[in-house]
Amino acid sequence: MFVFLTILTVIFYILVVMCASIVPPRSRYSSYERTRRQKLGDVDIAKEVQRDATANDIAGLFRVIGALALVIFILLALTAFGWLIGAIVAVAGVLCYGILARAIPIHDSVQRLYLRWEPQLLEFAQRNRAIFRFFSAVPADTGATHIASRDELVFTLEHLPGLLDKEEQRLLVSGLQFGDKTVETVMTPRSVLDIVKVEDVVGPLLLDELHKTGHSRFPVIDKDVDHIVGVLHIQNLLKLQDKKTHHASDIMTTPVYYIKESQTLSAALAAFLRTHHHMFIVVNEYRETVGVLTLEDVIEALIGRKIIDEFDMHDDLRVVAARNPRGNNKPSKHADV
Repeated sequence: MFVFLTILTVIFYILVVMCASIVPPRSRYSSYERTRRQKLGDVDIAKEVQRDATANDIAGLFRVIGALALVIFILLALTAFGWLIGAIVAVAGVLCYGILARAIPIHDSVQRLYLRWEPQLLEFAQRNRAIFRFFSAVPADTGATHIASRDELVFTLEHLPGLLDKEEQRLLVSGLQFGDKTVETVMTPRSVLDIVKVEDVVGPLLLDELHKTGHSRFPVIDKDVDHIVGVLHIQNLLKLQDKKTHHASDIMTTPVYYIKESQTLSAALAAFLRTHHHMFIVVNEYRETVGVLTLEDVIEALIGRKIIDEFDMHDDLRVVAARNPRGNNKPSKHADV
């Protein structure tokens, strides 16, 4: 008799642990997505709808079964081992079943067993909604969530399992972060600017030098880079038909458009669309030239990838500027403090 009662005690305790470990999965789709797929005639969405509709009911049922099994376990422990030892076993069991239920090996094994029988259980719950609705009064996790910030939405998009490919994720994340970026973060820095002087003679030599840079537009300076007076477009050089001597000042286009380094890329894009211009001169608060911003720079930030063509000499001019290839402010005797 003792052996029989001991076996029953163990069986009911295992049942307690299993009921506490089962977490009925909910639909992985939102109510909007389920409705949308139903309208499109998705036959597989019916299971998701049924799963979400009965999740609380099934969770409540398992809690009730677990509670009853726990009571029976306590009574069996007291009967099999006597009042003293039985009370110790019962208290230990009550304190430990939650820990055991959360143990990963046990939880995973029980969850796999539940998922194997889930279709039959969902069908049974659907046929006996009145009974299951009674048990759903037991509090159960609704699993309801909402996106509370843009950063959380970005994190969610970056970790969606298989719903979006890498390119789609990059495009969406870049679009969400686009408004927070400033001109300073994407501009071509002053230290690697290719410029033309107003007095430069336009000819084959200059055209060859400009073509090697891989750029199509160049700031035209008067005296120094803090005095930009125009923009020279390489296409304008190719259109020259006469044999007269021309200087950069004769061919450059004006006016020059300036933008502050602290402005957002959203403002920059709006300015590009408004002015129909393709290059802005970036200045700081003292109107000193700190770089240039092109429409291509803004589009790259919007789509989250570099636009590389056969004329580009470098993937990222900001990386080139960081290496300081022109030795700016590096005399033979110098020290960084």
